[in-house]
Amino acid sequence: MPITVLSVASEMVPLIKTGGLADVAGALPAAVEAHGAAMSSFVPGYPAVMRSLPKKAKAVHTYTNLFGVEARILKADVNGAALFVLDAPAFFDRDGGPYADHAGHDWSDNWRRFAAFSRAAADLASGGVKGEAFDILHAHDWQAAMAPAYLRYAPPETSNVAAPKSVMTIHNMAFQGYYSADIFGGLGLPPHAFAMDGAEYHGGVGYLKAGMECADAITTVSPTYAREIRYAEFGMGLEGLVQSREGRVHGIVNGIDTAVWNPATDPAIKAHFTAKTLSKRPANKRAVEKHFGLKKNDGPLFILISRLSWQKGIDVVLECVDHIIGLGGSLAVLGSGDGALEAALLAAADRHPGRMGVRLGYDEALSHLMQAGGDAILVPSRFEPCGLTQLYGLAYGCIPVVARTGGLADTVIDANVAALNAGVATGVQFVGVNYAALAEAITRTVHLHHDAPTWKAMQRAAMASDFSWTASGRAYADLYKSLL
Repeated sequence: MPITVLSVASEMVPLIKTGGLADVAGALPAAVEAHGAAMSSFVPGYPAVMRSLPKKAKAVHTYTNLFGVEARILKADVNGAALFVLDAPAFFDRDGGPYADHAGHDWSDNWRRFAAFSRAAADLASGGVKGEAFDILHAHDWQAAMAPAYLRYAPPETSNVAAPKSVMTIHNMAFQGYYSADIFGGLGLPPHAFAMDGAEYHGGVGYLKAGMECADAITTVSPTYAREIRYAEFGMGLEGLVQSREGRVHGIVNGIDTAVWNPATDPAIKAHFTAKTLSKRPANKRAVEKHFGLKKNDGPLFILISRLSWQKGIDVVLECVDHIIGLGGSLAVLGSGDGALEAALLAAADRHPGRMGVRLGYDEALSHLMQAGGDAILVPSRFEPCGLTQLYGLAYGCIPVVARTGGLADTVIDANVAALNAGVATGVQFVGVNYAALAEAITRTVHLHHDAPTWKAMQRAAMASDFSWTASGRAYADLYKSLL
Protein backbone atom coordinates (compact mmCIF):
# COMPACT_ATOMS: atom_id res chain seq x y z
CA MET A 1 0.00 0.00 0.00
CA PRO A 2 1.54 3.36 -0.97
CA ILE A 3 2.41 6.11 1.47
CA THR A 4 -0.10 8.95 1.18
CA VAL A 5 1.29 12.47 1.02
CA LEU A 6 -0.38 15.88 0.96
CA SER A 7 1.80 18.44 -0.80
CA VAL A 8 0.91 21.96 0.35
CA ALA A 9 2.14 24.79 -1.89
CA SER A 10 1.02 28.32 -2.69
CA GLU A 11 1.59 27.81 -6.41
CA MET A 12 1.74 24.87 -8.77
CA VAL A 13 2.24 24.31 -12.50
CA PRO A 14 0.12 24.34 -14.61
CA LEU A 15 -2.41 26.15 -12.39
CA ILE A 16 -0.49 29.20 -11.12
CA LYS A 17 3.18 30.15 -11.33
CA THR A 18 5.43 32.99 -10.22
CA GLY A 19 8.67 31.01 -9.82
CA GLY A 20 10.42 27.69 -9.48
CA LEU A 21 8.30 26.58 -6.53
CA ALA A 22 5.40 26.06 -8.93
CA ASP A 23 7.50 23.84 -11.20
CA VAL A 24 8.58 21.67 -8.28
CA ALA A 25 5.08 21.38 -6.82
CA GLY A 26 3.73 20.43 -10.24
CA ALA A 27 6.35 17.77 -10.95
CA LEU A 28 6.62 16.15 -7.52
CA PRO A 29 3.46 13.99 -7.56
CA ALA A 30 4.55 12.03 -10.63
CA ALA A 31 8.15 11.93 -9.40
CA VAL A 32 7.32 10.14 -6.14
CA GLU A 33 4.54 7.94 -7.51
CA ALA A 34 7.03 5.58 -9.13
CA HIS A 35 8.62 5.01 -5.72
CA GLY A 36 5.60 4.05 -3.66
CA ALA A 37 4.17 7.42 -2.63
CA ALA A 38 0.69 8.61 -3.65
CA MET A 39 0.75 12.41 -3.53
CA SER A 40 -2.22 14.77 -3.54
CA SER A 41 -1.77 18.53 -3.83
CA PHE A 42 -3.37 21.43 -1.97
CA VAL A 43 -3.33 24.98 -3.36
CA PRO A 44 -5.17 28.27 -2.72
CA GLY A 45 -8.20 29.06 -4.87
CA TYR A 46 -6.81 31.96 -6.88
CA PRO A 47 -8.94 32.98 -9.89
CA ALA A 48 -6.67 31.09 -12.32
CA VAL A 49 -6.93 27.95 -10.19
CA MET A 50 -10.72 28.16 -9.90
CA ARG A 51 -11.04 28.59 -13.68
CA SER A 52 -8.96 25.45 -14.19
CA LEU A 53 -11.05 23.20 -11.96
CA PRO A 54 -13.22 20.62 -13.68
CA LYS A 55 -16.99 20.90 -13.20
CA LYS A 56 -16.93 17.67 -11.21
CA ALA A 57 -14.95 19.27 -8.37
CA LYS A 58 -16.82 18.67 -5.13
CA ALA A 59 -16.77 20.29 -1.72
CA VAL A 60 -15.40 17.92 0.93
CA HIS A 61 -15.43 20.41 3.78
CA THR A 62 -17.01 23.76 4.62
CA TYR A 63 -15.83 26.45 7.03
CA THR A 64 -18.32 29.00 8.31
CA ASN A 65 -15.49 30.93 9.96
CA LEU A 66 -11.96 30.31 8.75
CA PHE A 67 -10.05 33.30 10.06
CA GLY A 68 -13.15 35.38 9.69
CA VAL A 69 -14.34 34.22 6.26
CA GLU A 70 -16.43 31.47 4.72
CA ALA A 71 -14.46 28.85 2.84
CA ARG A 72 -14.65 25.40 1.30
CA ILE A 73 -12.15 22.69 0.51
CA LEU A 74 -12.79 21.38 -2.99
CA LYS A 75 -11.52 18.09 -4.40
CA ALA A 76 -10.97 17.26 -8.03
CA ASP A 77 -9.05 14.88 -10.24
CA VAL A 78 -6.67 16.78 -12.52
CA ASN A 79 -4.59 14.79 -15.03
CA GLY A 80 -4.97 11.67 -12.94
CA ALA A 81 -3.82 13.23 -9.66
CA ALA A 82 -5.91 14.34 -6.69
CA LEU A 83 -6.08 18.11 -6.22
CA PHE A 84 -7.53 19.95 -3.24
CA VAL A 85 -8.26 23.67 -3.40
CA LEU A 86 -9.04 26.13 -0.62
CA ASP A 87 -11.95 28.09 -2.07
CA ALA A 88 -11.95 31.24 0.08
CA PRO A 89 -12.96 34.13 -2.21
CA ALA A 90 -12.40 36.79 0.46
CA PHE A 91 -8.75 35.75 0.63
CA PHE A 92 -7.85 34.62 -2.86
CA ASP A 93 -10.33 35.96 -5.45
CA ARG A 94 -8.38 39.14 -6.21
CA ASP A 95 -6.90 40.95 -9.17
CA GLY A 96 -3.11 40.96 -9.11
CA GLY A 97 -0.69 38.23 -8.15
CA PRO A 98 -0.82 35.51 -5.51
CA TYR A 99 1.14 37.60 -3.02
CA ALA A 100 0.92 41.20 -4.21
CA ASP A 101 -1.28 43.65 -6.08
CA HIS A 102 -0.67 44.99 -9.59
CA ALA A 103 1.66 47.66 -8.17
CA GLY A 104 3.83 45.01 -6.54
CA HIS A 105 2.75 45.78 -2.98
CA ASP A 106 2.27 42.76 -0.73
CA TRP A 107 -1.32 42.13 0.28
CA SER A 108 -1.63 43.56 3.80
CA ASP A 109 -3.43 40.45 5.03
CA ASN A 110 -0.95 37.90 3.70
CA TRP A 111 -0.35 36.71 7.26
CA ARG A 112 -4.03 35.83 7.59
CA ARG A 113 -4.44 34.41 4.06
CA PHE A 114 -1.62 31.92 4.43
CA ALA A 115 -2.35 31.11 8.06
CA ALA A 116 -5.83 30.12 6.88
CA PHE A 117 -4.30 28.07 4.07
CA SER A 118 -1.98 26.31 6.53
CA ARG A 119 -4.81 25.73 9.02
CA ALA A 120 -6.91 24.08 6.32
CA ALA A 121 -3.91 22.00 5.19
CA ALA A 122 -3.39 20.70 8.72
CA ASP A 123 -7.09 19.83 8.99
CA LEU A 124 -7.06 18.05 5.65
CA ALA A 125 -3.91 16.07 6.37
CA SER A 126 -4.82 14.93 9.87
CA GLY A 127 -8.41 13.71 9.60
CA GLY A 128 -10.17 16.98 10.31
CA VAL A 129 -11.92 16.63 6.96
CA LYS A 130 -14.25 13.66 6.85
CA GLY A 131 -12.95 10.83 4.72
CA GLU A 132 -9.51 12.39 4.21
CA ALA A 133 -6.22 11.72 6.01
CA PHE A 134 -2.56 11.39 5.00
CA ASP A 135 0.60 9.77 6.28
CA ILE A 136 2.76 12.79 5.45
CA LEU A 137 2.14 16.54 5.18
CA HIS A 138 4.75 18.15 2.92
CA ALA A 139 4.79 21.95 3.26
CA HIS A 140 6.61 24.21 0.80
CA ASP A 141 8.06 27.61 1.78
CA TRP A 142 6.70 30.13 4.26
CA GLN A 143 3.21 30.31 2.78
CA ALA A 144 2.54 26.72 3.91
CA ALA A 145 4.96 26.63 6.85
CA MET A 146 2.39 27.16 9.59
CA ALA A 147 0.79 23.79 8.74
CA PRO A 148 3.36 21.78 10.78
CA ALA A 149 2.84 24.28 13.63
CA TYR A 150 -0.91 23.67 13.61
CA LEU A 151 -0.29 19.91 13.61
CA ARG A 152 1.85 20.28 16.73
CA TYR A 153 0.00 22.92 18.69
CA ALA A 154 -3.62 22.83 17.50
CA PRO A 155 -4.58 19.58 15.77
CA PRO A 156 -8.21 19.35 14.63
CA GLU A 157 -10.51 18.35 17.47
CA THR A 158 -12.67 16.19 15.20
CA SER A 159 -9.81 13.92 14.10
CA ASN A 160 -9.68 10.31 15.22
CA VAL A 161 -6.59 9.31 13.22
CA ALA A 162 -2.90 9.46 14.05
CA ALA A 163 -1.24 12.79 13.30
CA PRO A 164 0.75 12.73 10.06
CA LYS A 165 4.48 13.27 9.97
CA SER A 166 5.54 16.53 8.37
CA VAL A 167 8.24 17.71 5.98
CA MET A 168 9.21 21.37 5.53
CA THR A 169 10.91 22.24 2.24
CA ILE A 170 12.82 25.51 1.94
CA HIS A 171 12.95 26.75 -1.63
CA ASN A 172 14.52 30.09 -0.67
CA MET A 173 15.56 31.00 2.88
CA ALA A 174 15.38 34.71 2.01
CA PHE A 175 11.57 34.64 2.08
CA GLN A 176 10.47 33.82 5.62
CA GLY A 177 7.03 35.26 6.29
CA TYR A 178 7.92 37.40 9.31
CA TYR A 179 5.23 39.45 11.06
CA SER A 180 4.91 41.50 14.22
CA ALA A 181 3.83 39.87 17.47
CA ASP A 182 0.41 41.51 17.42
CA ILE A 183 -0.85 39.00 14.83
CA PHE A 184 -0.23 36.02 17.12
CA GLY A 185 -3.60 36.33 18.83
CA GLY A 186 -5.31 35.90 15.47
CA LEU A 187 -3.56 32.65 14.55
CA GLY A 188 -5.61 30.33 16.72
CA LEU A 189 -2.57 28.88 18.46
CA PRO A 190 -2.23 28.34 22.22
CA PRO A 191 -0.10 30.86 24.15
CA HIS A 192 2.78 28.41 24.66
CA ALA A 193 3.30 28.28 20.86
CA PHE A 194 4.75 31.78 21.10
CA ALA A 195 8.12 30.45 22.22
CA MET A 196 11.68 30.01 20.99
CA ASP A 197 10.94 26.43 19.91
CA GLY A 198 7.64 27.46 18.31
CA ALA A 199 6.40 30.39 16.25
CA GLU A 200 8.22 33.23 18.06
CA TYR A 201 11.10 34.77 16.13
CA HIS A 202 12.96 37.90 17.22
CA GLY A 203 9.95 39.12 19.13
CA GLY A 204 7.54 38.54 16.26
CA VAL A 205 6.05 35.58 14.41
CA GLY A 206 8.14 33.69 11.87
CA TYR A 207 6.16 31.40 9.59
CA LEU A 208 9.13 29.63 8.01
CA LYS A 209 10.85 29.44 11.38
CA ALA A 210 7.77 27.82 12.92
CA GLY A 211 7.60 25.25 10.15
CA MET A 212 11.28 24.42 10.56
CA GLU A 213 10.87 24.02 14.33
CA CYS A 214 7.78 21.84 14.13
CA ALA A 215 8.41 19.64 11.10
CA ASP A 216 9.77 16.13 11.48
CA ALA A 217 12.21 16.72 8.63
CA ILE A 218 13.54 19.76 6.76
CA THR A 219 14.64 19.67 3.16
CA THR A 220 16.27 22.19 0.88
CA VAL A 221 16.42 21.94 -2.87
CA SER A 222 20.10 21.06 -3.22
CA PRO A 223 22.78 19.39 -1.06
CA THR A 224 25.13 22.38 -1.25
CA TYR A 225 22.41 24.80 -0.12
CA ALA A 226 21.62 22.47 2.79
CA ARG A 227 25.23 22.95 3.91
CA GLU A 228 25.36 26.67 3.12
CA ILE A 229 22.36 27.60 5.29
CA ARG A 230 24.27 26.44 8.37
CA TYR A 231 26.25 29.68 8.10
CA ALA A 232 25.24 33.32 8.53
CA GLU A 233 26.02 34.27 4.92
CA PHE A 234 23.20 32.06 3.65
CA GLY A 235 21.14 31.22 6.74
CA MET A 236 19.37 34.60 6.85
CA GLY A 237 19.21 34.55 10.65
CA LEU A 238 18.03 30.93 10.88
CA GLU A 239 21.46 29.30 10.71
CA GLY A 240 21.38 28.48 14.43
CA LEU A 241 18.09 26.62 14.00
CA VAL A 242 19.52 24.72 11.03
CA GLN A 243 22.56 23.72 13.08
CA SER A 244 20.40 22.60 16.00
CA ARG A 245 18.34 20.37 13.69
CA GLU A 246 21.23 19.31 11.48
CA GLY A 247 20.42 15.61 11.65
CA ARG A 248 16.99 16.30 10.17
CA VAL A 249 18.11 18.59 7.32
CA HIS A 250 18.33 16.99 3.89
CA GLY A 251 19.39 18.43 0.54
CA ILE A 252 17.52 16.99 -2.46
CA VAL A 253 18.23 18.64 -5.78
CA ASN A 254 15.30 19.62 -7.98
CA GLY A 255 14.62 18.03 -11.31
CA ILE A 256 12.70 19.28 -14.33
CA ASP A 257 9.77 17.91 -16.26
CA THR A 258 11.50 16.32 -19.24
CA ALA A 259 8.20 15.98 -21.09
CA VAL A 260 7.73 19.76 -21.02
CA TRP A 261 11.39 20.69 -21.44
CA ASN A 262 12.42 18.54 -24.39
CA PRO A 263 14.02 20.16 -27.46
CA ALA A 264 13.05 17.17 -29.59
CA THR A 265 9.32 17.87 -29.14
CA ASP A 266 8.96 21.39 -27.68
CA PRO A 267 6.16 23.21 -29.57
CA ALA A 268 7.51 26.62 -28.49
CA ILE A 269 10.78 26.44 -30.43
CA LYS A 270 11.56 27.05 -34.09
CA ALA A 271 13.45 23.84 -34.88
CA HIS A 272 13.50 20.58 -32.96
CA PHE A 273 16.85 18.94 -32.25
CA THR A 274 18.65 16.35 -30.14
CA ALA A 275 22.23 15.89 -28.99
CA LYS A 276 22.79 14.01 -32.26
CA THR A 277 21.23 16.70 -34.46
CA LEU A 278 22.80 19.90 -33.06
CA SER A 279 23.16 21.17 -36.64
CA LYS A 280 19.43 22.04 -36.49
CA ARG A 281 19.87 24.19 -33.39
CA PRO A 282 21.06 27.46 -35.07
CA ALA A 283 17.59 28.03 -36.52
CA ASN A 284 16.46 28.75 -32.97
CA LYS A 285 19.31 31.22 -32.51
CA ARG A 286 18.19 33.11 -35.58
CA ALA A 287 14.64 33.17 -34.18
CA VAL A 288 15.84 34.59 -30.85
CA GLU A 289 17.89 37.24 -32.65
CA LYS A 290 14.86 38.23 -34.70
CA HIS A 291 12.59 38.44 -31.66
CA PHE A 292 15.00 40.72 -29.78
CA GLY A 293 15.98 42.80 -32.80
CA LEU A 294 19.56 41.52 -32.78
CA LYS A 295 21.85 41.35 -35.79
CA LYS A 296 22.83 37.92 -37.03
CA ASN A 297 26.00 37.08 -35.16
CA ASP A 298 28.30 34.07 -35.24
CA GLY A 299 29.68 34.99 -31.83
CA PRO A 300 28.06 33.50 -28.70
CA LEU A 301 24.53 34.58 -27.87
CA PHE A 302 24.30 34.93 -24.10
CA ILE A 303 20.83 34.80 -22.59
CA LEU A 304 19.52 35.86 -19.20
CA ILE A 305 16.12 34.62 -17.94
CA SER A 306 15.69 35.79 -14.40
CA ARG A 307 13.99 37.76 -11.71
CA LEU A 308 15.85 41.07 -11.87
CA SER A 309 17.24 41.44 -8.38
CA TRP A 310 20.43 41.82 -6.38
CA GLN A 311 20.25 38.16 -5.34
CA LYS A 312 20.41 37.12 -9.00
CA GLY A 313 23.56 39.20 -9.60
CA ILE A 314 21.91 41.39 -12.25
CA ASP A 315 23.97 44.41 -11.15
CA VAL A 316 27.14 42.49 -12.05
CA VAL A 317 25.70 41.44 -15.42
CA LEU A 318 25.19 45.13 -16.15
CA GLU A 319 28.86 45.78 -15.39
CA CYS A 320 29.79 43.05 -17.89
CA VAL A 321 27.57 44.07 -20.82
CA ASP A 322 30.36 46.00 -22.58
CA HIS A 323 32.70 43.05 -22.01
CA ILE A 324 30.27 40.64 -23.71
CA ILE A 325 29.80 42.94 -26.70
CA GLY A 326 33.53 43.71 -26.91
CA LEU A 327 34.33 39.99 -27.18
CA GLY A 328 31.95 39.62 -30.13
CA GLY A 329 28.98 38.28 -28.20
CA SER A 330 25.39 39.44 -27.94
CA LEU A 331 22.87 39.39 -25.09
CA ALA A 332 19.12 38.74 -24.82
CA VAL A 333 17.37 39.38 -21.49
CA LEU A 334 13.94 38.23 -20.29
CA GLY A 335 12.73 39.13 -16.82
CA SER A 336 11.27 41.67 -14.45
CA GLY A 337 11.88 42.92 -10.94
CA ASP A 338 13.75 45.86 -9.46
CA GLY A 339 12.78 49.03 -11.33
CA ALA A 340 16.29 50.50 -11.29
CA LEU A 341 17.75 47.30 -12.75
CA GLU A 342 15.04 47.19 -15.42
CA ALA A 343 15.85 50.78 -16.43
CA ALA A 344 19.59 50.10 -16.46
CA LEU A 345 19.16 47.05 -18.72
CA LEU A 346 17.00 49.02 -21.15
CA ALA A 347 19.62 51.78 -21.20
CA ALA A 348 22.36 49.24 -21.90
CA ALA A 349 20.32 47.84 -24.78
CA ASP A 350 19.90 51.35 -26.20
CA ARG A 351 23.68 51.70 -26.01
CA HIS A 352 24.19 48.51 -28.02
CA PRO A 353 21.46 48.38 -30.71
CA GLY A 354 21.46 45.11 -32.57
CA ARG A 355 23.70 43.46 -30.00
CA MET A 356 21.54 43.52 -26.86
CA GLY A 357 17.79 43.16 -26.45
CA VAL A 358 15.56 43.27 -23.35
CA ARG A 359 12.02 41.97 -22.85
CA LEU A 360 10.53 43.01 -19.50
CA GLY A 361 8.02 40.62 -17.96
CA TYR A 362 7.79 36.87 -18.32
CA ASP A 363 6.84 34.76 -21.32
CA GLU A 364 6.95 30.99 -20.87
CA ALA A 365 7.07 30.19 -24.59
CA LEU A 366 9.80 32.75 -25.20
CA SER A 367 11.87 31.29 -22.37
CA HIS A 368 11.77 27.91 -24.15
CA LEU A 369 12.87 29.48 -27.43
CA MET A 370 15.72 31.33 -25.69
CA GLN A 371 17.01 28.11 -24.12
CA ALA A 372 16.86 26.43 -27.53
CA GLY A 373 18.63 29.29 -29.32
CA GLY A 374 20.99 30.80 -26.79
CA ASP A 375 24.58 29.59 -26.76
CA ALA A 376 25.10 30.24 -23.04
CA ILE A 377 22.85 31.21 -20.15
CA LEU A 378 24.11 33.51 -17.40
CA VAL A 379 23.18 32.55 -13.81
CA PRO A 380 25.40 34.74 -11.58
CA SER A 381 23.32 34.36 -8.39
CA ARG A 382 24.79 35.44 -5.06
CA PHE A 383 22.87 32.54 -3.54
CA GLU A 384 20.72 29.98 -5.32
CA PRO A 385 18.99 27.18 -3.38
CA CYS A 386 18.69 25.09 -6.53
CA GLY A 387 17.91 27.04 -9.67
CA LEU A 388 16.00 25.66 -12.61
CA THR A 389 17.14 27.82 -15.51
CA GLN A 390 20.54 26.15 -15.58
CA LEU A 391 18.80 22.75 -15.72
CA TYR A 392 16.71 23.91 -18.66
CA GLY A 393 19.96 25.14 -20.25
CA LEU A 394 21.56 21.72 -19.81
CA ALA A 395 18.54 20.03 -21.40
CA TYR A 396 18.71 22.34 -24.44
CA GLY A 397 22.49 22.48 -24.89
CA CYS A 398 22.58 26.10 -23.74
CA ILE A 399 25.79 26.14 -21.71
CA PRO A 400 25.26 27.47 -18.15
CA VAL A 401 27.68 30.10 -16.83
CA VAL A 402 27.05 29.94 -13.09
CA ALA A 403 28.27 31.14 -9.73
CA ARG A 404 29.59 28.28 -7.60
CA THR A 405 26.84 28.29 -4.99
CA GLY A 406 23.88 26.17 -3.92
CA GLY A 407 22.26 24.05 -6.59
CA LEU A 408 24.32 25.70 -9.31
CA ALA A 409 27.43 24.06 -7.86
CA ASP A 410 25.60 20.72 -7.63
CA THR A 411 24.29 20.57 -11.19
CA VAL A 412 26.94 22.12 -13.47
CA ILE A 413 30.38 20.60 -14.10
CA ASP A 414 33.00 23.27 -14.72
CA ALA A 415 34.96 23.17 -17.97
CA ASN A 416 38.33 22.80 -16.29
CA VAL A 417 41.13 20.89 -17.98
CA ALA A 418 40.35 17.58 -16.29
CA ALA A 419 36.62 17.76 -17.05
CA LEU A 420 37.25 18.74 -20.68
CA ASN A 421 39.73 15.91 -21.15
CA ALA A 422 37.26 13.44 -19.62
CA GLY A 423 34.44 14.76 -21.79
CA VAL A 424 32.16 15.55 -18.83
CA ALA A 425 32.26 19.37 -18.72
CA THR A 426 28.76 20.86 -18.96
CA GLY A 427 29.28 24.56 -18.14
CA VAL A 428 31.44 27.29 -16.68
CA GLN A 429 31.60 27.99 -12.94
CA PHE A 430 33.09 31.02 -11.22
CA VAL A 431 33.66 32.00 -7.59
CA GLY A 432 32.62 35.40 -6.27
CA VAL A 433 29.82 37.45 -7.80
CA ASN A 434 31.79 40.48 -8.93
CA TYR A 435 32.94 42.05 -12.19
CA ALA A 436 36.35 40.34 -12.32
CA ALA A 437 34.98 36.84 -11.70
CA LEU A 438 32.04 37.07 -14.10
CA ALA A 439 34.07 38.81 -16.82
CA GLU A 440 36.71 36.07 -16.63
CA ALA A 441 33.98 33.40 -16.88
CA ILE A 442 32.51 35.16 -19.91
CA THR A 443 35.97 35.28 -21.53
CA ARG A 444 36.41 31.54 -20.92
CA THR A 445 32.99 30.89 -22.43
CA VAL A 446 33.77 32.90 -25.55
CA HIS A 447 37.07 31.05 -26.05
CA LEU A 448 35.32 27.69 -25.62
CA HIS A 449 32.66 28.75 -28.12
CA HIS A 450 35.35 29.54 -30.69
CA ASP A 451 36.55 25.91 -30.40
CA ALA A 452 33.65 24.26 -32.19
CA PRO A 453 34.50 20.59 -31.44
CA THR A 454 34.96 21.35 -27.73
CA TRP A 455 31.77 23.38 -27.61
CA LYS A 456 29.71 20.65 -29.25
CA ALA A 457 31.18 18.08 -26.85
CA MET A 458 30.10 20.27 -23.93
CA GLN A 459 26.61 20.61 -25.39
CA ARG A 460 26.29 16.85 -25.79
CA ALA A 461 27.55 16.25 -22.24
CA ALA A 462 25.09 18.83 -20.94
CA MET A 463 22.16 17.24 -22.75
CA ALA A 464 23.19 13.79 -21.46
CA SER A 465 23.03 14.98 -17.83
CA ASP A 466 20.36 13.41 -15.63
CA PHE A 467 18.21 16.47 -14.97
CA SER A 468 15.00 14.44 -14.61
CA TRP A 469 13.10 13.86 -11.37
CA THR A 470 13.99 10.16 -11.24
CA ALA A 471 16.69 10.27 -8.54
CA SER A 472 15.09 13.16 -6.64
CA GLY A 473 11.68 11.50 -6.61
CA ARG A 474 13.25 8.40 -5.11
CA ALA A 475 15.04 10.52 -2.49
CA TYR A 476 11.80 12.20 -1.38
CA ALA A 477 9.96 8.86 -1.26
CA ASP A 478 12.77 7.35 0.81
CA LEU A 479 12.57 10.30 3.22
CA TYR A 480 8.81 9.82 3.63
CA LYS A 481 9.34 6.11 4.36
CA SER A 482 12.05 6.86 6.92
CA LEU A 483 9.69 9.14 8.86
CA LEU A 484 7.13 6.33 9.16
